[in-house]
Amino acid sequence: MHAVARRILRYKHLPSQYCPGCGGGTIMNIAARAVDELGIVDRVCTVGGIGCSSQIATYFNTDVMKTPHGRALPAAIALKLTNPTRKVLVFMGDGDCVAIGGNHLIHTARKNVDVTAIMVNNQVYGLTGGQVAPTTPIHASTMTTPYGKLEPAVDACELVKTAGATFISRWSTAHPKQLLRAIKKAIMHPGFAFVEVISQCPVQAGRYILGSGDPVEHMRWLRQTCLTRGQMEKLSPEERAKKVMVGDFLEEIRPEYSDLTYALMKSF
Repeated sequence: MHAVARRILRYKHLPSQYCPGCGGGTIMNIAARAVDELGIVDRVCTVGGIGCSSQIATYFNTDVMKTPHGRALPAAIALKLTNPTRKVLVFMGDGDCVAIGGNHLIHTARKNVDVTAIMVNNQVYGLTGGQVAPTTPIHASTMTTPYGKLEPAVDACELVKTAGATFISRWSTAHPKQLLRAIKKAIMHPGFAFVEVISQCPVQAGRYILGSGDPVEHMRWLRQTCLTRGQMEKLSPEERAKKVMVGDFLEEIRPEYSDLTYALMKSF
């Protein structure tokens, strides 16, 4: 057993429940390394809703809160307000985060609450059978859109930027070093931090959207599709439309919600 797993994770519950080739294990590994390298495991609390990606929260050997579908962020706000010294990490799938939980995402970003939201985007509802999700690409076939999705996908990073998030980053499981750096920065950022991770789901997204359940093919697709700004600038507009830009998009400082709340309390 790796030393990081012994220090940070509930290693007796490993191996995880994830399907072979799933990106969930990679993201759990990288997030655990981020917590370990920052030396903050005693201050961390993890939160997860419902879904494959949300289960990442339960493998951390920390205080853990499991919530109903889409309700992870309001629970995270409560944890932060009751103890502002906590580092709250929220793990959500794309359906959990921007579908049923989309309203909470908007308002958590607007309030600039100091929590780190990690959205695992596998572009489909993975746990429940491969249904279409808000992040499913336009024209993509899924179990519930066999003739192709009609509407464009939600860009979660643009959504939280408009709502008021103060740290925004997007990487894929094919960018482990960049993702590790981004999660560490997000955890230490004094405000609402949003990290989107484009991840592979061979069983559902791979089978339906990419036409292959081979994890190697899905990882190859991630490397070819998830490009940095510099790589995107070399492409034509038509080519860029088929790609996903990754990188660190925003980092700014403005008043944080729990700080404002406690300052108000002290004023009475």
